Amino acid sequence: MHRWIAGILGVALLGASGCAVTFAKRSPWDIQQLAELGDQLEQFKTLARLKAEEAEELRRAKAMLEQRLGSDEASVGYDERGLVTRMLDRVLFDSGKAELKRSARPVLNKVAKVLQDVSGQPVRVEGHTDNVPIKVSGWADNEALSVARAEAVMHYLVEQGVEPGRIAAVGHGEQKPIAPNDTPEGRRENRRVEIVILPQDSVGRMPQNGDDSGTSTYTK
Repeated sequence: MHRWIAGILGVALLGASGCAVTFAKRSPWDIQQLAELGDQLEQFKTLARLKAEEAEELRRAKAMLEQRLGSDEASVGYDERGLVTRMLDRVLFDSGKAELKRSARPVLNKVAKVLQDVSGQPVRVEGHTDNVPIKVSGWADNEALSVARAEAVMHYLVEQGVEPGRIAAVGHGEQKPIAPNDTPEGRRENRRVEIVILPQDSVGRMPQNGDDSGTSTYTK
């Protein structure tokens, strides 16, 4: 069993390194195992570049977030940025709006408590939209809406005790989709807010007001 898993992981590593790999036809169970190994590989790449103490902090934060958040509220995972808590826009906002729904507060309260528990890590709130042009909601464009939503989440987290100096907000609009925008399901996935716990070496690179288009730090 261990040799089988090691072999599959070796295949995943070869694929990640850019080598040509031919897969034999596999059962759905095998495919699930490969997907899980791919997730583990992404986690390994993220944690491997961190100091041991910081990596343990992110592991602890991930465990707490997964324990406290329901699957219909958020998903939690690693990518090249750090530890990402992803929430679809419908969890937080009404369509075309940037005011937090009352029902969003208990969800964000759980996230805020975890962020306070890992107080040494910088945080970035990232807003995203689909690619459908804005026509009637009053926003200039999708980026403006994504910025306003990210800032709304950032301000609420600060109100719940997250230190202002370690959190920033950025809106990407439609520029960073995670699914195709040619289906309703894909567009729904792309309309999201991500709360990213960043590596500590990001502190010196945290954006200041005016540094990047669509990026802001906390102000009262």
